[in-house]
Amino acid sequence: MNIPQDLKYTKDHEWIRMDGDIAYVGITDYAQQQLGDIVYVDIQTVGETLDESEAFGTIEVVKTISDLFLPVAGEVLEVNVAIEENPELVNKEPYGEGWLIKLKPTKKEDIDNLLDADAYKALING
Repeated sequence: MNIPQDLKYTKDHEWIRMDGDIAYVGITDYAQQQLGDIVYVDIQTVGETLDESEAFGTIEVVKTISDLFLPVAGEVLEVNVAIEENPELVNKEPYGEGWLIKLKPTKKEDIDNLLDADAYKALING
């Protein structure tokens, strides 16, 4: 299982990567494996400012729909249009082309409070 060292993680299995003032957010490799084949991603929160752990959208697999939660508070700037047409990108490249949203964090320092790769690995390995 792939757990990149340069990302931060949540207990809800989202990852976040800063690129200047903008953050990319997606779900982890572990999460996509647990969910199975992703058939639809619904994110209607572009332009909204949401709190940490607030749902910013849903992800649909064959048998269920799961909420997606923000790792930190901030404004949802953009949805990855590639996943609207090809939701399977989230399964194939969860840390690359399968990212979900771009976010402008309210406070960048909040990211420091998230799990690093080792702590996330310990979480999923129980």
